[in-house]
Amino acid sequence: MIECSAPPPPPPPPAALSRLRPTDAAGAIVALSCTAITASAVALSLSSRWWVWAAGQLVLALALVQWFALLHECGHETLFRSKWLHAPLGQLAGFFTLIPFRNWKSVHRRHHKWTGWQDIDPTTAALVPRALGRVERALVNIAWRCWIPLFSVIYRVNNFWNWRRLKALFERPEEKRALAVNSAGLLAAYVSIVAWLGPSTSLRLFGVALAMTFAAEDLLILSQHTHIPQQLSAGESVRPFPTIEQETFTRSLVFPRWLSALLLHIDAHELHHMYPFVPGYRLGEVQYETENEVGLLAWIRGAHALPGETLLFHNRLETGADI
Repeated sequence: MIECSAPPPPPPPPAALSRLRPTDAAGAIVALSCTAITASAVALSLSSRWWVWAAGQLVLALALVQWFALLHECGHETLFRSKWLHAPLGQLAGFFTLIPFRNWKSVHRRHHKWTGWQDIDPTTAALVPRALGRVERALVNIAWRCWIPLFSVIYRVNNFWNWRRLKALFERPEEKRALAVNSAGLLAAYVSIVAWLGPSTSLRLFGVALAMTFAAEDLLILSQHTHIPQQLSAGESVRPFPTIEQETFTRSLVFPRWLSALLLHIDAHELHHMYPFVPGYRLGEVQYETENEVGLLAWIRGAHALPGETLLFHNRLETGADI
């Protein structure tokens, strides 16, 4: 007699998770801990002893990835119960992550609306399958093979600093003004700090940490939607996929528990897309096993077994690489 396994349970409806809301106390603990880690890392990085400096750069890299997680939460307004707290902390997180907060919030909101439609989602449109030039192909493949942190840099520049593209995406004058002011203000802050500290001190304090941060974020960002089958609108009028249906278009990594908690469960990307109103620090309370979950090391091995152009511009149905 053949036994049929029971189908997996369906995901809980969003209404069933309405209790998973942020609190000001939890948000404050996260913000203060990240600030403390950052301050400690900078203090260590000021040391003249190379091994203390190196430890400081490693800790600072971890803190900068944590600021990226805070930027993400502030953009969704899910870190605090008091909504007004998100803007000032989001601006600070944007400073540490090299992403203007206002620009992040606008682009990321559109990303969640159009997840699944690769050519409409502003964060995946550049990865629509196309013929690559020789130089572009070589650049992508060499950077990926050699662990050169190129992709998180392009992600920032193309999505959040590319003024021509931002103007085309957001047509309302008041929104364009807000994006421009935030970009100009953040750029002025960076120029002022480098002028105050000097280029050599600035590079000593932040250079290696930023390189490690970008390398880590390459893995994180590319894991979330690349090499997963997406839909193409081809210019037709289409409807966004409801959040509960976006699981199939994204992927979750499995971090060590301590790292996942420190980074507000940013690795649970499927659950986040399905329930974007749930604070990252409470995603672990969602009782549902997602379909595209993969271990961190398994994904790194599988992804790096592919050429960069294959990982970015193709999907697992085309290549058979189930990563």
